[in-house]
Amino acid sequence: MNVFTQLGQWLSDPNRWSWTDPAGIPYRTVEHLWFSVLSLLVAAVLTIPAAVWLAHYRRGAFLASSAVNIGRAIPSFGLIILFWFLASRWGADTNFWPLLLALVGLALPPLFTNTYAGVVQLEQETVDAARGTGYREWQIMLKLELPLASPVIVAGARVAFLQLVATVAIGAIVNDGGGLGRYIVDGFAEGAQGYGEIFGGGIAVIILALVCEGIFSLLTRWATPKGLALQNARRES
Repeated sequence: MNVFTQLGQWLSDPNRWSWTDPAGIPYRTVEHLWFSVLSLLVAAVLTIPAAVWLAHYRRGAFLASSAVNIGRAIPSFGLIILFWFLASRWGADTNFWPLLLALVGLALPPLFTNTYAGVVQLEQETVDAARGTGYREWQIMLKLELPLASPVIVAGARVAFLQLVATVAIGAIVNDGGGLGRYIVDGFAEGAQGYGEIFGGGIAVIILALVCEGIFSLLTRWATPKGLALQNARRES
């Protein structure tokens, strides 16, 4: 039986399209997105305020550059295994915390780097003008720097989120969830009879990543202030 025949049989399973059965693609997609979105939100809360503050006062440049290198060097699977080992030693839930903490750790570097860069690259004259009109420092950060840096921040969130979508699939190796990656892991466990499930799970992860990429492209346009968008359009023309 070739892989396409196996894939057809796998997709024809009535439970494959259930929202409530763990065998269903919609069920696993929601689970996949839940871990990805939650991890991104936690990382954003931990990172963005600190990065904006450091960039506003022009501190932490070394930390920003180090975050880039750390983000490139961290092995996703190794981080998951590390947190799984720690959770098992401490008696914590190994089905939730190891994957969540690993995902948050992976999302921190791109979010921090892009937020810092987005604020630092703003023209100092704009910030000085805001001070001249009576803005306090926290108002400058919240009402000026954060909105103007939002396109760069969203770009960092897009990089982080796509990495999270890919890594959640790996997480199926160490927990009962893992979203769409559950199909890939279970398929490998079945040997030659699971090639169709592996193929289907891989396609599902790719489609989800492409859809998320498109959504973040729209978010980047939406996050760009109109004045900045017009200025960029004039430069391109």
